[in-house]
Amino acid sequence: MSETNSELESFRQKWREEVSARAQGSTKPSSQATSSRSASKGFRQTSKIHVPSATRLSKIGDEDEDEEIPTDRTGNARRQSNGEMGEASSLGGAEPQSALEHYEKAVERENEGSLGDSLNLYRKAFRMDDAVDKKYKNKHFPPSSFISKRTDTNPSNASPTVPNTAHHSLDGQPQTLKQLIAEYAGASIEPAPPEIEGTPAPPCPVSSLPDEILVHIFTDVAIVDVAAFVRLAQVCKKMAYLALTEEQIWKRVCLGNEVGFGGMHYQWQREVLGGPLESETPELQLEPELPELQDLTINNVTVDADLAPVELPLTPISREQITETLLISAYRSSWQYMFRNRPRIRFNGCYISTVNYIRPGQASSSQLTWQSPVHIVTYYRYLRFFRDGTVISLLSTDEPADVVHQLTKELQDAHPAAVGQHPVKKGRWRLSNSNDDPDADLKDAERDVFVETEGATEKYMYRMQLSLRNAGKGSRNKKLVWQGYWNYNMLTDDTGVFTLRNDKAFFFSRVKSYGAGA
Repeated sequence: MSETNSELESFRQKWREEVSARAQGSTKPSSQATSSRSASKGFRQTSKIHVPSATRLSKIGDEDEDEEIPTDRTGNARRQSNGEMGEASSLGGAEPQSALEHYEKAVERENEGSLGDSLNLYRKAFRMDDAVDKKYKNKHFPPSSFISKRTDTNPSNASPTVPNTAHHSLDGQPQTLKQLIAEYAGASIEPAPPEIEGTPAPPCPVSSLPDEILVHIFTDVAIVDVAAFVRLAQVCKKMAYLALTEEQIWKRVCLGNEVGFGGMHYQWQREVLGGPLESETPELQLEPELPELQDLTINNVTVDADLAPVELPLTPISREQITETLLISAYRSSWQYMFRNRPRIRFNGCYISTVNYIRPGQASSSQLTWQSPVHIVTYYRYLRFFRDGTVISLLSTDEPADVVHQLTKELQDAHPAAVGQHPVKKGRWRLSNSNDDPDADLKDAERDVFVETEGATEKYMYRMQLSLRNAGKGSRNKKLVWQGYWNYNMLTDDTGVFTLRNDKAFFFSRVKSYGAGA
């Protein structure tokens, strides 16, 4: 009995020790959990802390489902301090702690091809710091690593008003157009310094030139490019006055064959294929042949031949005479007004007609549809005129950017077929005159343009009649409107009419590669 009591007493003693040990151990985990909460707020800790239960992990996972927390075998979360980074990396790679480390790890994963891992790391990094991308850029691509532009790029003897790029070409990308305009906007021409200090500066050398020399210079500029001559009026008031009021400059432009009416043709100058005419008639006859004078009988009265009235044949007048006649009667005696308003063909570009029409399509036979498909067809007509009276005509589906640079005489034989059997066609052109419409006024008689080109075969020829019109308020005579289109059979002398249901008017487009034209 005594042995039983002693065993029972020893069991009670052990039980008390276990209860006291459990009571003492419950206070230590609570303090450790408190320290782990404070350390998790700053994402950094100075010592390794083990979370005893998995309940804490489940709560953290509920707060952020995308964030993964590494755990050890017992289910406790693993946190490493800055002091343990080297030890952990030697064992198999350190886990990122800061936002920048997460961002760097994400970039590394992205380069390896692990897009899913990199996306998760990017999310973590931006949750920690929304400006982490800027920190990454400043760390790996600091501004000091780029080559800075030199502040003083001008030589010591260069004028301070000359832009820097005029002397040196810096390494790097070329400047854009806006940057160049902004850089040269403040450029100015500095006057020459006075010969003696304190005296007035000498005037600009150009301002001392007489008007006769300036007019001669302006005339040469106008012959090459009228637009550049007009822009000279923006330089100063004196040049503006000369450009707008000096009529002899505009007279030279109008009478010349470069851009003026001396290059216009009112009679055929070439054959359809471009060769010279077999029989050319002169435009001006200074000494017309008079009919033989004979005695006339008027009302039974014989009249001497020397006194009888004689009807002389009309003498064709030259282009200069027609121009001078129209100057007074139709264009206010102003050469500038005549150049702007009188119909003329332009040679520094080509005329383009864009045609769009709708063609019904084939409905699907395998399914029922309430709508019928349609096709929008687009093609272009091109006309380029030359000073010698020839013209190039082309019908193509290619856009103007791919065609206009090929419309030259040198490449006529090298042009590919445009649409089916429609290659480049040679032809000739002329403006209308008073003989085409005797009842029309001389001013209105020059508005039509006649074009004849080779046909589909040798026995056919195409004839076009167009009319020069204004394309807008400021665009004079840049539009060619259709008046008629015919197919002429040279063997049977028959003419067929083409319908102009879909054809649109031609509009002039300047081409810089043509220069002043050919």
